[in-house]
Amino acid sequence: MNGKIRIAIAGHGNLGRGVEAAIEHNPDMSLAGIYSRRPAGQITPRQTETPVHGMEQLRSHADQIDVLILCGGSKEDLPQQGPELAALFNTVDSFDTHARIPEYFAAVDPAARDSQHTALISAGWDPGVFSLNRALGEALLPDGATYTFWGDGLSQGHSDALRRVPGVAGAVQYTRPAKDAINQVRKGGRPDLTPQQMHLRECFVVLEDGADAETVREAIVTMPHYFADYETVVNFISAEELARDHRAMVHGGFVIRSGTTSPGTTQVMEYSLKLGSNPEFTASVLVACARAVHRMHGLRQFGAKTIYDIPLGLLSPRSAEDLRAGFL
Repeated sequence: MNGKIRIAIAGHGNLGRGVEAAIEHNPDMSLAGIYSRRPAGQITPRQTETPVHGMEQLRSHADQIDVLILCGGSKEDLPQQGPELAALFNTVDSFDTHARIPEYFAAVDPAARDSQHTALISAGWDPGVFSLNRALGEALLPDGATYTFWGDGLSQGHSDALRRVPGVAGAVQYTRPAKDAINQVRKGGRPDLTPQQMHLRECFVVLEDGADAETVREAIVTMPHYFADYETVVNFISAEELARDHRAMVHGGFVIRSGTTSPGTTQVMEYSLKLGSNPEFTASVLVACARAVHRMHGLRQFGAKTIYDIPLGLLSPRSAEDLRAGFL
């Protein structure tokens, strides 16, 4: 492998395909294989030489993988896979159910620590990159308030949660930020905003044959951690409409910190993302984090980690000398 970091992918949906693409832009890495619950014949890798295996083969391939990137969904896949696979590999995942991150960390940490592995959880752009911006904003402007706006765009995690609802044949979910709320914060205000005042969640759902629309709608709008705290609109459409009108995966958002440094002196920090492909950008973050995990494991930093535990220099392929000379 010529000293390259050997990356493997567990799960080959949109995120897994994004990881494939991202690895091609990182010459210090190689793709050791794709592991999926689907039959190998149903998976077409970007590079014909990439090995494709069943998930059941992971355990026997542990010595061939430096970092395993978990590309399953947060609702059902990662809560089981995260602790199990952290006991066998160094891992990176994008678990994004914010309210359950402490619980998930507590499940992954002993599995990784006892087996002397390094497991980075909840990487991506939110949680992940936006998490860094929230912490930085509060540290630099302690007298202030932080606001996170998502969208306008398609949410992978929420769309996956929709597709798990009984009676749903296919679905996507869009997060729509409230422009009036954004403008208030950008002007230096500190409004007290509820989730309903900040975002609308709009769902487009294809029903399975025989499914009751109202039963499905109720299951969606009352789903904890995903829709229960938001104004949620559910639109029922045909499979043809879903395929025709909802293929793009654009997303993005803003983290804004509004604060004061002295009476009458307002400071506003803002970080924004405009993403042409949500899964491809998320995958790019996961791949950079895999580099950091490989390095941290070499330093014997075992156990579960989050983005707050990674020095920024470990994400970069550049040496410390290059970073000082080129970016500092």
